[in-house]
Amino acid sequence: MPATAALTQPDSLLRVEPHITQRMGISRSSWWKGVKDGKFSPGIKLSPRVTVWKASEIDALIASIGK
Repeated sequence: MPATAALTQPDSLLRVEPHITQRMGISRSSWWKGVKDGKFSPGIKLSPRVTVWKASEIDALIASIGK
């Protein structure tokens, strides 16, 4: 599946880099600060060093910021 197609699937799992940082227009450290502060969802831990988020959650977050 091409990378662009994965971004359009609502149940795709996204990693912070490059997907979330590009979609949100923020740095990796800003994303993790938002998670720590409770501004963003903590995501789904796949392993101790891998966390992912559902594309639908990120899309909803972007939509809520725009309101």
